[in-house]
Amino acid sequence: MARPLAFDADEALDAALDVFRAKGYEAASVGDLTSAMGINRPSLYNTFGNKEDLFRQALERYLQGPGSYLTTSLGQPTALDVVSAMLHGAVEVMASAQSPAGCLLVHGALVTSDSATPIRRKLAAIRAGSCDDLQRRLDRAVADGDLEAGSDTRRIALFVTTVLAGISVEASAGVTARELHLVADDALLVLRDSEIIRDLAARV
Repeated sequence: MARPLAFDADEALDAALDVFRAKGYEAASVGDLTSAMGINRPSLYNTFGNKEDLFRQALERYLQGPGSYLTTSLGQPTALDVVSAMLHGAVEVMASAQSPAGCLLVHGALVTSDSATPIRRKLAAIRAGSCDDLQRRLDRAVADGDLEAGSDTRRIALFVTTVLAGISVEASAGVTARELHLVADDALLVLRDSEIIRDLAARV
């Protein structure tokens, strides 16, 4: 009979997620992880697998928890609401005083060695998928008449996701939530004043 765990696996995984968010994938050592998780190396390997396995589990936890704003924002009723919820939701997550600053999808990918290539590619694929999801939502807004026909939805989606990445980097550098909310507002104004999202000009 397998012996019961002497620690809470969910709490340990949350602690590992905090380490990965704070340090990224490659800079987070196994020693950093076991120390934060309150377990030894055998317990880590027996419960979660190797470091890459642990990161992938922490990533899923992030996407279902703090990072879920990326998907929930898409359910907002208008294109403006979607973009606003995504930008301001990112600030709430990335500059929260209750957790490490920045975004795991960005900070976790700051890796350099060949051994970390699978993780870098995984995170890049998730970010690209988020951009595609946003574009599809904006395409629907065009079809529904919420966005003017001819709006460049790919350009809008890429602009928004690029701003999200910038918010993550600046949050990691210590820029405050208040300042980053202003950045989010400025990004909405840029969209309003440009031709790439013409119909929002009357909404902001």
